[in-house]
Amino acid sequence: MPDTRPLSPHLQIYKRQVQMMTSIVHRATGIALAVGSVLVVAGLLHLAAGEDSFNHFKSILGSSVGMVLLVGWSWALFYHLCNGIRHLIQDAGLGYDIPQFVRSSWLSVAASIVLTVLVWAYVMTAGGAA
Repeated sequence: MPDTRPLSPHLQIYKRQVQMMTSIVHRATGIALAVGSVLVVAGLLHLAAGEDSFNHFKSILGSSVGMVLLVGWSWALFYHLCNGIRHLIQDAGLGYDIPQFVRSSWLSVAASIVLTVLVWAYVMTAGGAA
C-alpha cells in the first residue's frame, strides 16, 4: 500500500506559530541588512565625492520613499539584533521550554519595535533624518 504522506515536513502542514515566523523574519532581515549595506556604501561614496553629491544623496533619503527605506532598514537591524541575542541565550541552553520560547519570540519583536521608535523619535527631534 503506497504511503501518501510527505517525505519531509512542508510549510503547508505546519500551523503558523510565532517561533516559526520569527525564524523566517530573522532570515529575511539578514538579507535586508545585506542589501541595505549597499545604501550605506552609497552614502559613504557620495560623502567622499563632495558636499554637492552628498546633499543630493540626502535629498533622496529625505524623500518619503527614502524615509520608509531608512525606517525599515533600522527596524531590520534592531530585530536582527534582538533575535540574535535571543539565539545566543538559547545557544547557552536557556529558554527552550515552550512558554519561554514563545515569550522570547514576542519579546524580540516588541523590543525591536520599541528601539526603532525610540531611535526615530530622537532623530526627528534632533533635526531630522537626512
